[in-house]
Amino acid sequence: MTPQNDLLIEIKNLKTYFALDEGTVKAVDGATLDVRRGETLGVVGESGCGKSMIARSILRIIDPPGQIVDGEILYYRSQAGAPPGASHQVDVIDLAKVDPRGPQIRAIRGAEVAMIFQEPMTALSPVYTIGNQIVEALEQHRQVTKRDGRTEAIRLLREVGMSLPERRVDEYPHQLSGGMRQRAMIAIGLACRPALLIADEPTTALDVTTQAQILELMLRLKTERGMGIMMITHDLGVVAEMTQRVAVMYLGRVAEVADVRTLFHNPKHPYTIALLNSIPKLGRRARARLQPVSGMVPSPYHRPKGCLFHPRCPSVMKGLCDQKEPPLITLEGAQRVACFLYGGGGER
Repeated sequence: MTPQNDLLIEIKNLKTYFALDEGTVKAVDGATLDVRRGETLGVVGESGCGKSMIARSILRIIDPPGQIVDGEILYYRSQAGAPPGASHQVDVIDLAKVDPRGPQIRAIRGAEVAMIFQEPMTALSPVYTIGNQIVEALEQHRQVTKRDGRTEAIRLLREVGMSLPERRVDEYPHQLSGGMRQRAMIAIGLACRPALLIADEPTTALDVTTQAQILELMLRLKTERGMGIMMITHDLGVVAEMTQRVAVMYLGRVAEVADVRTLFHNPKHPYTIALLNSIPKLGRRARARLQPVSGMVPSPYHRPKGCLFHPRCPSVMKGLCDQKEPPLITLEGAQRVACFLYGGGGER
């Protein structure tokens, strides 16, 4: 069991649904995971598995008609002035219960929990300079003057490796390259020194060299500031390089959680195994045929009964996997898996 003073975010049975004319889309359907202080948690899975929706649920920025219908998002908030590790000086706030437009979440969003969005060109405002957008975050949460805010914005741009920050601070997003825009997004996210930084596919549209620079920057800033990072990605190479633990998601549920070494060397869930087998490999197996994950992701309007992965699973047990939903059970160490192959209602 993780000590309470080590927890930063604890998500329990989270359900975020969208009620549409065609039916109900269960974007997040009973997800359970946690982020600890000072660690990088990787959240991986195919497109549409609910990775980004978990992040938006934490920040309470779900677009209508989406809403949280069940579950808890517990934020373990250190009280002002509390020494590190002081478990008796931690407030627990259920973010799933707060008003998404209220003052409490507005004080947390962007200040204590910040997010780097997948595409900075659409996340940044095209009509305001980079400096104005950094200063806005500082004015909202730290009550600085515009002059001090500009000085701090230049310092932040320099900290994230932006070239000529004194000039870039007055430029608009369209005047910057993709790597520069991503650095500007990171600067905005770090402006108020958050306890948790959520990075949603932060290097998707970047070339390999810029991607490596951004990842190295995030690792350095995490170490210097002691913050937690939730790294949302589909790139298992990034996961291997950046994270300490990994949560694998499928159709809105968590299939497996393990430390990164265990996940790559001893995966348990058939879906995790299939994902790892689909990665191109160097060396003697470089010429071997790739093994894609069999089948297709089901329609969000016609989700299978029982284990959601059972129509694609090579180890499916008829009469069990297609009838019952497997619980997330704990194996040796801290590895957790939602599969009847390891107990929870079935025989191996």
